[in-house]
Amino acid sequence: MYDNILVPVAFDEGSDEKIAKAVAVARRLAAQNARITLIHVMEQVPGYAINYMPADYSAQARKAIEGELHDLAAEIPGGVGLVVEGHSGRTILDWAEANRSDLIVIASHRPGMQDLLIGSTAAQVVRHATCAVHVLR
Repeated sequence: MYDNILVPVAFDEGSDEKIAKAVAVARRLAAQNARITLIHVMEQVPGYAINYMPADYSAQARKAIEGELHDLAAEIPGGVGLVVEGHSGRTILDWAEANRSDLIVIASHRPGMQDLLIGSTAAQVVRHATCAVHVLR
């Protein structure tokens, strides 16, 4: 059983089912009184695209995501929702290490040819994590 579990959450097409599965796995693997952190990494909008978006796009997106995470975390004993900024794979790894996560439960997205078996973020987390990683397909 694990005491400090990190569950990266991506809000994209078909994510509801993946999030539900990841949370269910985290809850099954959690020790009594474990902390389960749902984390969403907001990547920076590229400079060439930012001019085509509303001025408050990032703030509005962050607010909506924080609301979703808060609602999800409220249903989990020991659940916490967190939005951070950075590159998804590297930020997940850095946060897990800095906060002493002992397990990362991550859903793998449909891979492209370059990824072959699992999505690129999940692959990076698996290769470089200093704790246990449970990958959902």
